[in-house]
Amino acid sequence: MKVSFHGAAQGVTGSCHLLECGGSKILIDCGLYQGGKELEEENAEPFGFDPAEIDYVLLTHAHLDHCGRLPLLVNQGFKGKIIATAATKELARIVLLDSAHLQEEEALHRARHAGSSRHKDKAPAEALYTTLDALNTLEYFDGTANYGEAMTLAPGLSTTFFDAGHILGSASIFIEHQAGGNSRRIVFSGDLGNAERPLLRAPHIPHHAEVVVMETTYGDRIHKRMDDSIHELYSVITDTFARGGNVIIPTFALERAQELLYFLHKGVADGALPTTMHVFLDSPMAISATQIFERHPEGYAPEIAKIFRGGNDPFMVPNMRFTRESGDSMSINMISGGAVIMAGAGMCTGGRIRHHLQHNLWRNNASIVFVGFASEGTLARRIIDGASSVHLFGEEIVVRANIHTINGFSAHADQPELLAWQKEIRPDMTFLVHGEPDTMAHFATALGSTKVEMPVLHQAYSL
Repeated sequence: MKVSFHGAAQGVTGSCHLLECGGSKILIDCGLYQGGKELEEENAEPFGFDPAEIDYVLLTHAHLDHCGRLPLLVNQGFKGKIIATAATKELARIVLLDSAHLQEEEALHRARHAGSSRHKDKAPAEALYTTLDALNTLEYFDGTANYGEAMTLAPGLSTTFFDAGHILGSASIFIEHQAGGNSRRIVFSGDLGNAERPLLRAPHIPHHAEVVVMETTYGDRIHKRMDDSIHELYSVITDTFARGGNVIIPTFALERAQELLYFLHKGVADGALPTTMHVFLDSPMAISATQIFERHPEGYAPEIAKIFRGGNDPFMVPNMRFTRESGDSMSINMISGGAVIMAGAGMCTGGRIRHHLQHNLWRNNASIVFVGFASEGTLARRIIDGASSVHLFGEEIVVRANIHTINGFSAHADQPELLAWQKEIRPDMTFLVHGEPDTMAHFATALGSTKVEMPVLHQAYSL
């Protein structure tokens, strides 16, 4: 058994790990790097292995940094099978198609500007992949994983998906290889969920394994309590409305948008938020994802599933508008106050949120609320870190809005939850991935005497 690391190694995005055992080559995730220009350029770099030799891709969940390079994998010769849960399959479809559309738009933008004096010596880069590439990739999704049910991949080689509680359909992946009366087991955590969040179940613990590959996004901190985070969100909204401004929330389309809608729904129902509040979900992908969420009650915590069974929709808020069309999105910017505007992307690396920031960052009566992780090099991180101005659409925008970071809404487990999860599996060896280097080092110390490795990109280990 051999494992090598081709993404999210000493970094937070681009998850991609290769397991070789029993004559099979199995890729765990194939994600896109997200962040600054240097990271974006890494997406076009070689994988570090031959895609044509991969037999299976086991997909932990549908976030772009875990599935976003699948079209490249197919373009470069992958002919195997992609296995995921039913909800992940549906969500991955909209994520990949949206990503392809953004890649094409960006390539078109570069082509338009290639003739300018500043860029005339550079040929415009092509799209990383196209909508057709994304559609072709969907043909390789073959086999649906059900939580807790073992699937045979090859003689003596099986996998079992366990609910990771991160987003709908997310999984930790257990793989067992049996040969000559001996067995070897390895678990890939995927992204582990925050157990306090109300929509989804807490992460399920996989079987004991000798080796664990686990994420460490929040391996150095403890989340704020969920009740405190909800109270802070409500306070920000009411205070901002009292000043006559809007609340802008950069929103991840999968899970975070639905969770926020649930809290807004509950806030109005409980009288904590005004019934006159206007809510805009300005993200075609988040709108589609919300509809998919409504089709998969099997992934919810029992109390949320009960609400659905009763015929109620916990994501509906009075005075809420879904804005799919770009014209409807632009019209939102005519509203100067009294609105909660949620738009993608969560790290502000693209999407409609950048337009809303352009129209609200300079307003001292507005509030920008970050409710998720922001990687180094992203616009979100620069604003969180206190930038006095940011560059958007060719102009420098002064930051006068109130900036809030509410970490209790994180979809990731915090340090105590990560430590407890790892302890339950009782591994002999733990590989730390999907975290910033300082965070991983802090978490490695917290693990104590367990043997720990923090692999660098393309590093391989014989197990």
